[in-house]
Amino acid sequence: MDRSLIAGTQVTPPAQGDDVFQVAALQMVSSASVQDNLIQAGLLIAQAASLGARLVALPEYFAIMGLQDTDKVAVREKEGEGPIQAFLSAAAKLHGIWIVGGSVPLMCKDPGRVRNSCLVFDHRGEQVARYDKIHLFGFQMGEEQYHEARTIEPGNQLVTLQTPFGCLGLSICYDLRFPELYRSMQGVDIILVPAAFTATTGRAHWETLLRARAIENLAYLIAPAQGGLHQNGRQTHGDSMVIDPWGVVVNRLATGQGVVMARIDLAHSRALRANLPALSHRILK
Repeated sequence: MDRSLIAGTQVTPPAQGDDVFQVAALQMVSSASVQDNLIQAGLLIAQAASLGARLVALPEYFAIMGLQDTDKVAVREKEGEGPIQAFLSAAAKLHGIWIVGGSVPLMCKDPGRVRNSCLVFDHRGEQVARYDKIHLFGFQMGEEQYHEARTIEPGNQLVTLQTPFGCLGLSICYDLRFPELYRSMQGVDIILVPAAFTATTGRAHWETLLRARAIENLAYLIAPAQGGLHQNGRQTHGDSMVIDPWGVVVNRLATGQGVVMARIDLAHSRALRANLPALSHRILK
């Protein structure tokens, strides 16, 4: 691993069971160069760690926004091997933080496609979870069109995990439009939605959908996004944000590269769930 990609110094690992802690959603404008993107991600991770973030989340496609859809297939990695995964592991270990690795192109049985996988690394640099994007984006409006199924094989498993920060629920981008996925995340405290929403759909729906998912599940929501004009000509919406369980936007970044810091208070979540026990009032389960 080229340690020049990882800036900063090691910090104290997270204590178990803390209710209040800092998180960071990183916003990027990724290019077609994996090496360049890892350098930029390393700088942002170091900045977030220096500001006290103990859980840091990267956006979808943080390591590559290719000139063509097939570019991500060309740099796909076997699980547990490759420069993207080595970078995530090294950064988590160096800074003593947990990292939610946006999405990483991993090998699948189809040589012409990948799994678009969100990987979680703990403060020791060990991979502790993997979620493969279930819902694949398809959109056509005029000359603008996207067909993820052509280069991505869908996942089929819900993933939640217990951490020092409560129960995390993993999802990616287009999953946001399917509320049943999140209602299946029993006991989730923090929902992760790394994304690369288009400018068109983002302007119309991004904030509305994010706040709805937080409110419906009385959970914090962390949404790191791609946000700007990419080398391939694609314009992503950005507006990375952290939302509390009442639907309040705690912090956000409209566009461009940067770090969105926010304070999480799990006692606040518990109090809201006690005052408004909507999750226990569900009839259809």
